[in-house]
Parts: sequence; C-alpha cells; structure tokens
Amino acid sequence: MAEMESQDVAGPVAPGEASKSGARPVDREGLLKHSREFLDFFWDIAKPQQETRLEATEKLLEYLRARPEGSEMKYALKRLITGLGVGRETARPCYSLALAQLLQSFEDIPLCGILQQIQEKHDLQTVKKATMRPALFANLFGVLALFQSGRLVKDPEALMKSLRLLQTLAPHHNHLQEQPQKALVDILSEVPKAVLQEILPKVLRADLSSVLGSPEHLQIFLLAQQKVPRKLEELMGQVNLFSDENIPRLVNVLKAAAASVKKERKLPAVALDLLRLALQEGKFPRFWKDVVEQGLLKKQSWPASYLCFRLLGAALPLLSTEQLPLVMRGDLIRHFGEHVVTAKLPNQFKFAPEMNEYVGAFLEGCRDDPERQLAVVVAFTSVTNQGLPVLPTFWRVVKFLSPSALKGYVAWLRAMFLQPDLDSLVDFSTSNQKKAQDASLHGPERAVSRLRKWVILRLVSMVDALHAEKEEDVIEEVARFCFFHAFFEAKKSTSQIPETEQHFSFPLESRTREVVSGAFFSLLQTLSSQCRQAPEQVQDGQPCIHRLVQFADSLLNRSRNAAALTPFTAPQRQAWDRMLQTVQELEASSSGTKAKAAAFQHLLLLVGIHLFKSPTESCDLLGDIQTCVKKSLGEKTRRTRSKATNPQEPPWVEVLVEILLALLAQPSHLMRQVARSVFGHICPHLTPRALQLILDVLNPKEDADEDSVVVTDGPEEPLESAEDESSDGENGRASAGEEDSDEDSGDSEEEDRDADVDQGFREQLMAVLRAGKALGAVDGEDDDGDELGDEAMMALDQSLASLFAEQKLRIQARRDEKDKLRKEKVLRRDFQIRVLDLIEVLVTKQPENPLVLELLEPLLDVIRRSMRTSSTKQEQDLLHKTARIFTHHLCRSRHYCHDVGRLVGTLYVQVERLVGQASRQADASVSLYYFNAALYLLRVLKGNAASKPISKTPKKEKAGSKAKGSEVAQAAGGLDLSLLTPVYSSALTSFLTKRNSPLTVPMFLSLFSRHPVLCKSLLPIVIQHVTGPARPRHQAQACVLLQKALPTRELRACFEDPEWEQLVSQVLAKVTEKLTVDLTTVLGVLQSKQPNLQQRLQQGERMAGSSRLYDLYWQAMKALGVQRPKSEKKDIKEAPSVTQNPISTKRKKKGFLPETKKRKKRKSEGPAQEEDAKPAATGEQQPPGTPSPGKRRRHKRKAPAAAAAAPPDPAPAPTQTPKLRKKKRKLSQVNGATPASPVEPADTKQPQKDLPAKGVSGKSPKSVLPRKKARLSLASRSPSLLQSVAKRKKVQLRKRKA
Repeated sequence: MAEMESQDVAGPVAPGEASKSGARPVDREGLLKHSREFLDFFWDIAKPQQETRLEATEKLLEYLRARPEGSEMKYALKRLITGLGVGRETARPCYSLALAQLLQSFEDIPLCGILQQIQEKHDLQTVKKATMRPALFANLFGVLALFQSGRLVKDPEALMKSLRLLQTLAPHHNHLQEQPQKALVDILSEVPKAVLQEILPKVLRADLSSVLGSPEHLQIFLLAQQKVPRKLEELMGQVNLFSDENIPRLVNVLKAAAASVKKERKLPAVALDLLRLALQEGKFPRFWKDVVEQGLLKKQSWPASYLCFRLLGAALPLLSTEQLPLVMRGDLIRHFGEHVVTAKLPNQFKFAPEMNEYVGAFLEGCRDDPERQLAVVVAFTSVTNQGLPVLPTFWRVVKFLSPSALKGYVAWLRAMFLQPDLDSLVDFSTSNQKKAQDASLHGPERAVSRLRKWVILRLVSMVDALHAEKEEDVIEEVARFCFFHAFFEAKKSTSQIPETEQHFSFPLESRTREVVSGAFFSLLQTLSSQCRQAPEQVQDGQPCIHRLVQFADSLLNRSRNAAALTPFTAPQRQAWDRMLQTVQELEASSSGTKAKAAAFQHLLLLVGIHLFKSPTESCDLLGDIQTCVKKSLGEKTRRTRSKATNPQEPPWVEVLVEILLALLAQPSHLMRQVARSVFGHICPHLTPRALQLILDVLNPKEDADEDSVVVTDGPEEPLESAEDESSDGENGRASAGEEDSDEDSGDSEEEDRDADVDQGFREQLMAVLRAGKALGAVDGEDDDGDELGDEAMMALDQSLASLFAEQKLRIQARRDEKDKLRKEKVLRRDFQIRVLDLIEVLVTKQPENPLVLELLEPLLDVIRRSMRTSSTKQEQDLLHKTARIFTHHLCRSRHYCHDVGRLVGTLYVQVERLVGQASRQADASVSLYYFNAALYLLRVLKGNAASKPISKTPKKEKAGSKAKGSEVAQAAGGLDLSLLTPVYSSALTSFLTKRNSPLTVPMFLSLFSRHPVLCKSLLPIVIQHVTGPARPRHQAQACVLLQKALPTRELRACFEDPEWEQLVSQVLAKVTEKLTVDLTTVLGVLQSKQPNLQQRLQQGERMAGSSRLYDLYWQAMKALGVQRPKSEKKDIKEAPSVTQNPISTKRKKKGFLPETKKRKKRKSEGPAQEEDAKPAATGEQQPPGTPSPGKRRRHKRKAPAAAAAAPPDPAPAPTQTPKLRKKKRKLSQVNGATPASPVEPADTKQPQKDLPAKGVSGKSPKSVLPRKKARLSLASRSPSLLQSVAKRKKVQLRKRKA
C-alpha cells in the first residue's frame, strides 16, 4: 500500500482497504472510477452469453497486466475463487475458465497457493450441510481451472495435491456423480510417462475387481496399459480382460459408460480404448461377439444399442478388409437396420444421420483403398427389410468413392438388379411383419421386386452426386441400362450391345418396368441440367440425349438382338426417321441460327424419346413440330415489327404454341424447361392468335371451358412407389386406419346432411313403410290391426335395405363427383402455373413487343380472382407468381413498347377502363395493381410521343417570352390531357368524396411525381376539397396531397411565375379559411387560470411537473399574443442579508446537506414571497399584448441580472426539464457556487468575500432572450414553400417604399 501512496494517482484497490491505505482525497475519485470498471469485469464473467464472458475475461487480463504488483491481483484471485462456489450453477464454469486463463497468463502465481486458498475458502470439513453442494463443485472446478491452465502437469506437488483432492471428492456421488473420476482420467492422460509411473500406485489399486468396478477405473487401467505397460505389469501382473470371468463385468462397465453419456450422445472413451486393446492383442473377434453382440445387445437398452452403433462407426477405419464382414454381417448391423425402419415418428431419436457421418468420414479418409470402400458401401446396402434396403435411395456419401470403387459399386447394383442374390443380403422383418399371416408378404418375388425398384432409383440418384466431366462413362452406362430395360428386352446377345448379354434370374414385372421408365425420364432431367451447366464438356459436341437417341436407333435397327416392348407401327417408324433427319439438318444450320436450332433440336429429341412411352401422341406431335421447324428456319431471322403485328401470320407459330401447351400439360420438369427454351426463340414470331391461346388457359371464359382442359399426371408416381414401400408396415396401416376413420366420420356427417335436405329419399322411405304397414295409423285410421308377421317383417327389411343401399350409392357417387372436380381444379391450377412460364419468357425477352400490352388485363383478372379465392397453397402460388411477373417483369421493366402505331386511341380507352376498375374494387391491394397498370400505359404513351421526331426550334424563338413555358412542358409530356384529365379527375373526386374508396394517397402521389403536367390539371380539384362540405378525413387527405406535391421541382417547372403565385395565393386563402378559429373563449379560460397557478408557485408548492406546467401555460399564451410578465426588481438594501459561509473545495461526504440546503435558511422567505407577489399581480392586470415598461433597459442588462429576472423557479429554456435543472444546481454546489434563494431578488449582488477562492464559475445561468410580441401570422407557421412566398412579397414592398 505504500507503493500506492507514492504514486500521483492512486490505482484501484479492493473494497475495505481504502481506509487503511491512507490514500489522499485527491486520488479518491480516480480510484472509484477504476474500481467500478474493474468490478464490472466479474459481473460480465458470470453472464450466460459466451461472447460477453470471453470479452470480460480478456479485458480483466489486460487490466491486470498493466498492474501486476497492485492489490487488484489479490482481489481478482479472491473474487474468482469465491465465484467457484456461487449458487448459480451456470456461473461456476465461467469463473473456473477465467481463473484458468489468469493462471496461464501469470505463471509466477504458485498453483499450490491457489489450491490452498480454494480449500480454505470452501473447506469441506467445516462447511454446513446446506452449502455442501456448492463447496464440492467449488473444489472440483478449482482443480479443473488448475488443469486447464496447462501448468498442473508441470508442477508435481500441485499435481499430487489435486489428485488427492479429486479422490476425496469421488465418494460424493450424489452431487458430483462421475465428474471427479473423469477429471482424474483427463489429467492422467496429459501427464508424462515418468510422472505417471510415480503416481500410478497412488491412483490405481492393484485389484482387478476395483479396475472393473467403474468406467473411470477401467480407463485409467487402459491408459496405463498404453503408456506404462511395464509399470502396470509390476503392479498388477498379467491381466486378461477378455477372459470368460471378466467379460460379464466388461459388459456392465460399458453399459454404465453408455448411461453416463446418454445426454451427450457421444462414444465413451473407455469403449474406444477397449476396442483398440482388443485389436492390439488380436482378440477382436472375441470382443465383438461376446462383449458387443452377445453382451450389450442382449441388455435391451437403447443407450447400450447406441453405444454399439457408435462403436461400429468408429471401428470402420481400424478394421481390415478381412475383419469388415465380421461386424457388417452380424446381429449388430441387423439391429441397426431394424432401428432405421422403426424410428419413423418425429419425436424418436434417429441414429441414421450420425451413422452417415461415420461412413462419410471413413470413405473420405481411405480414398486410396477402393477395396475397403466398396466393401463398406456394399455391406450397408445389403441390410434389407424383406428385400428393401433400409438406406434411402439418395445417399450423399457416394460422392467420396474413388473412381474404381464407384465402378465396382455400379456393377454390383446392376448385378443385383438382373440376378438378385437374396442369400447375400442381411435381411430381417419387424415384429409386426412377423405377425402377419399373409404368405405373399414373405415370398421371394416380393423381395426381388422391392429390391429392383430401390436399385434403379439408387442408380439414378447417384448421377446427381457425380461430376459429369469425371465419371461420364459411368453416367452414360447408367442411362443406357435404364433405357434398355425400360423399353426393350434382349433376344440374342451380341458384343456390340452389352445390354443384350444380361439375363434375368427372375422375370421383370410390368410394374417394375414402369418404375424404370419413370426413373429414366428423371435421369434425362439431370443429364440435361448437367449439359447446360457445362456445355463445353459434352462428349463429341453432342448432348447426352442425342447419344441416347442414337443408342435407341441402333436397337431399333437390330431387331434380331433386341426387341421393343411396344413395337413401332409404320407411321411411327417414319416419324422417328424423319425426326433423325431433321436433327441432322439442324446440326448443319448456319451460325446465326445456332441457338434457335439447338432449342428445336432438343425439343425434337425429347419428343422422339417419348415415342417409346406414348407412341400415338408423340407421333402426331413430331409431325407438327417438324413442319413448324421447317417454316421457322425457312423465314428470315429478323422481321420488321409491322409484320409481327400482321394478322396474316403463318399458322406455324400457333401450331407450335399448341404443342408447347400440350407438353406443359405433362407433369415433367424436363418438358417444362424445354418448352421455356423453345418459346423464348419463337417470341419474335408470336401472333395475337397464338398469344390468345395462352391467355385462354389463364382466363377461361366459362367453367365448361375449364373442364375441357386435360392435364395428365402419373408418370412420376412410380418414382415414389419404392420410397413409399420402404416405410414400415405398421405405420402404413395406422395411417390407413386414420384415413378410414376420417372417411367414416365424413360419411356419417354427409348422410345426416343429406337426410335433412333429400326430400325424395324421405318420400320413398315413407312409401316403403306404408306398403309394409309399419307406420301404424295413417290419415286418421285406427291402429287396432294386428302386428306384422315374420314374412312381412322380412319383406320390409329387404325393401328398406335396398332403399338405403341405393341412397348410399347416390351419396358415394356425389362424393366421387366432388372429389373428381377437386382434383380437376388442382390439375388446372397446376397447369396455369406452368403456363405462366411462357408469359414470363415473353415479358422478359420481348418487352418491346406490342403484344405485351395485351397481357395487362388477363394478368389482372388472375390476380383479382386469386385474391378472392386464395385459400389453398396452390392458389397462393398462382397469385404470387402472377403478381411477381406483373410487378417486376412488366411494370418495372426498363424496356417497353416504343411503337404502338395505331393503338394509341385504344390505349387511352384502356387507361380509362383500368382507372375505372381501380375505383370500383373492394380491396385496396387489388386496386393498386389496376392503378399501376394504368401508369404503365401512360409510360408507354409518353415514351411513344417522345420518340417521335420533333422539329428543332430556332435560337431566336427560344429566346422569346416565357409565356409558352407551360405549352412546352405539356408538349414534353406527350400525353393528351383532354382525354386523361376527365379520367383522373373523376377518380380523384371519387377518392375525396366516397366513404370507402379503394384508392389511396400513395397512388396519386405516384401519378403526380411521374406526370407533373397531369398533376397541374388535377390541383384545382385537390384545392377545392381542402375546405367545403367534405369530410374531415377527406380534407386531411387533400392537404397531404398538396403538402407532398407542391414542393416538387417538376411541378414548379410546369407553371410560370404569375401562375405559380396565383396558385400559392389560392392555397393560402383556402388554408387560412380553414385555420380561422375564434380563440377569444380559449384566451379567457387561460387568463382565468393564471392567478391561481402563479400563486401556487410563489407560495413554494413544489408539485411534480408544476414548473413545466407553468412554462407550457405561457407558451400557449404567447401563441395567443400575450407576453409573459417579468417580476419587478427589489432594492438591494431591502433584501434580507444572508450570511453565507464559504464552501470548502474538498468533496463533501455522502449523506450531508450543504449549508444552503438547511431549513434555517427558509425562515426569512415569507416576506420576500409576499413582496414578489405584488409585481406579478400588477402584471396580471395589464391588457393582453402590452409590453412591459422596462423592456429597453432589460436589453442592456448583464447575463446574471437577466437570468435572475425570471419568475420563481422557472426553467432557463423550455427544453430543460426540472430534473436537468436540479442536476445543474448540484453541479454548481460541487464546484463551490452557492445557489440563490428562489425568492431572492434578481439583481442582488453577493459580497466578493463570500465567493470561493477556487472552483467557482463566474458565469450565471443562460439568460432568457426577450420575447417579441406574438403575432397570429399564418406565413410564419406555414411550410417553407409558403414562407418563401411571404418573404418575397415583403422584399417587394420594401423596394417599392424605398
């Protein structure tokens, strides 16, 4: 502490030591400042945010490095050690980590001393029972802090003490569980071998029962076996852990280890060490069979099972090719497959993703060993549930396979497809599947079918993960394999076609061929996308689909070796040959039409491939496409725009559009992309009739027309059939049962509903009952007859049964009809979403085409209809896509039509129609789309007028008068205001008069900003509705329009100076008329409140916010023209003398009032307050607006007198709150200034001797500027635009007077 006294500025010390140190008062403020910063570090260290903790720890270390010899270090160690045992469990590790980093940074701190302080602070012998748990954790985290510092293994004395402390903590299992033993193992794993030899007898008992008693003791044994085997042998002798006696105890130890890491979900280190020891001693088979499969798996415990799964994944890199079958074909891998199949519920833990990580790491780490890679991948694929592999068809880990392993895996999959070897599979059945008595579920045919479907889907999915430039041979081999077995069958083998040399051990079913066909077209989609991404890497310059077509042609020409499942007819074969010829012609096309020819070529090849799937439809399409292609390439590549709008366009475009619509009707993503590509090339040749074909799909005229749209679905269903079958049987049956129950409940509800409304069924029921005489007395007849006999009852039952059976059939037919209509609606909406692709292509690639203008109203109709019925996700998708195309690709496009020709008049009519529809909509969001469409048409009209040649004006004419300014601006606009002004005038009038108008202020502001000339014509309507009989809401909207429109430069450029001044005067007149209010009543009310308010302030009542209320009162009076009165000055001699003691410059102790705040000073305030009340009363009697007599003199007074002249206790400025004034008074007292009494005269001067010698500011509070007389001038409170006009008029008047 003496060192601290010798410093100029004292550093921060621990609380409680400041009084002992004798620090000077001058240094106390700096000490508190640093101490506060220093103490905040410990608060931040215990916060739950990791970033905050690390930042606080780093700042603490920097702070201590700057003061290594100060008392801060002692306090920091004491505070961190205390924090190890705090009650908050989340804060203990934070303090432990901070202590570890502190010990790591300051190596001169002895660890033994720190450990002694920890034991003294948290003594387990003297601690109470209630605080036993925090004390135990404090000792544990203290040892961990020493270990994490990295210095514990270098200090033998501290190491031994720490180990003894951990052994002392070990019996407290209720609180610490196995944490002390785990810490002991972690420390011993870092200890050098020499040190471990010395301390091994002290930490490990020479008893095998103790070693096999807990996972921690076993791990210490395995650690010693690995590091110091000789010392361990001297201590315990020869030990065989895998003997018959020890295996049951090993199983129990591993089970306990699995339970200890249940929450962490990781592999215990003792299990991995035991596996390595078994491999090292050559006893791995015994360990795996007896300990893992016959031991842990028999425990029927999921934690033990998960330990086995993790042990399997961790063992893969350690096993050789000969050892892999032992672990991959046993009970463990079968149990893993059963877990994958049954763990389907969302809340169940699924181990498959973790196993994928193990397999991926293994495959990536042994790329140079393809045999082991192939063995592992084949082993996991061979785990099947009744023939269906448990792994998904898309497996990401195959991307890590080396090229040779990949080829081997593809060959194995093809062999399993052709000749399935069910005996080589690790097959199993779930418990529910075993209970099923159906023999067809256990037959080999079903297993083969499930396996083949999965294999073909795995082959197709592998292509997605492969690189086209690296594994092109494998990709083409898979494509040829899928195509051949989807549409052909081998007759006679030949070496030229390897696929004909393959034979099936089980015949290929038709349903499996459908799956192969769907998988092949899915593969085409993948190949097409890869070819587009890397077109330069295509083999021989040909796309993938072209090589497949050539392969198909070779198969058709070799009918002796291979036969098509559906042979071509003569017309179909001719269409195929013509397609190949057209493709060759397109390849030889000129470079100018290369892209267009490539699009047509892709379309022809795709439709040609579909000949094998749907020969009849594809044959007709091929003929039409070839005709359209020839006509398209025969014409000029670039035509004039006048021809583009010529109605006498060749019909090939319309035919091709119909073909593209037919292709879009198929649920194929590949067809969708090809249609987009082809349509992008025929957009320049599009005709109104062809465009109408597309629009008819989006906006059908009648519901009957919608029903005529045929959309096919189903080709992609086989792709998901195998995936559906992979789910467990019980889940499928459960879901089916739920669906049946839902249907039954729906049936009952519908039957009840039909019973209430179907009068015909009621009449039939009554007739049957009357015929059977089951209704008793009818129409007043007596009910004295005998009861019905047995035959009559049987006949009645039969009649009722037939009647209800007919009713049930009618209900089912009605339900089927509704379901059919719902499905048709879903297909129709899906088809419309696909057709929107063509619209998007048109507005993106041909925005200057005049046909784009015809898309506005159809798209708006789709938006309006979808906004009304957007209940399903499909309707929302249609709405979002249509709105995106309309807004982003059409209205906000940089390019638009510049040549409308004779369509100008039609566009003006369309603008009128769109604005009218915008005014009639029920929803403002829909109205916004219509209004934006009209703005887009105005943009087109303005652009077309601006693009016309304008005759140049001579320079002399340009220098003429400014009277033609508005005409020039109007001509620059290029719009016919005589047609547009009535349209928007009616819309604006409707907006400012109707109660629920869909139009909004931003719509008209957008119109005004884009077309200021039109805004000039509409301003009179806005000004007219500022006042008058309009509703206040509409008047406010008119004021907002004026406020936003008038400051724009574009609008000002449309007016000449006289016109602009006249407009501003008109606006001022309207606003002045609106703001003229009789304020006499308000003024009278405020004046009546003035005496009471001022009297309360002068009497010393200090209510919350009273001073602020007084200031607000006079601000309101100033706005009404009444000046705030000033209190009169008192004579200095009459002022009561107040003896003021000089205030010491030393800082006052907390809790003591200054002399000026004591109550004895307030006894003389009574007379002064009475005298102060008189000038205030005289001021109140003055008429409003009368200036005070001493106004000129007050301008010359100094700042202190002006500040003291304010009324009692007012704020120096209106913006200063009472809290701020109180803070300033306190600061002035600290600096040595004595605040004046609230009732003290303003001009009373204090004696010079009373001023403090130091720290006194010679400036008084800021003086209040004299207030001018308030005037009710509208120009002074108007916007800047109106103020500028008023100033301009004042300047002109001054010039005239001068």
